[in-house]
Amino acid sequence: MIGRLQCLVLDCPEPAALAGFYAAVLGGEVDRPDRRWSLGADWSTLHLDDGTVLCFQGVADHRPPRWADPDHPQQAHLDVDVPDLDAAEPEVLALGAVRLHDAGGWRVYADPAGHPFCLVRG
Repeated sequence: MIGRLQCLVLDCPEPAALAGFYAAVLGGEVDRPDRRWSLGADWSTLHLDDGTVLCFQGVADHRPPRWADPDHPQQAHLDVDVPDLDAAEPEVLALGAVRLHDAGGWRVYADPAGHPFCLVRG
């Protein structure tokens, strides 16, 4: 092993708003002070209870990926285990997600900045 994952960084137009979206989906603490990062208008963090850290980096000319479009690939996505897809869907939609695809055992959504994520039946 060479190193350990420090965090996953997502580019977006509004870091604090996207951190809040994922906090509502996954729990955790938004913008907890951490010596590794300076928080501000262009950087926000989400510390999850299991130690995972998601970071949100402001990009002025953010161009979101488009689901199933190779000219605008997704580059990365998050899978979120849920006990009940039908119960979880209205909650993420109310937070600003957009449904992109239903594959039966999982559903694909875009977060408010356009990044795809999947709800997966746990």
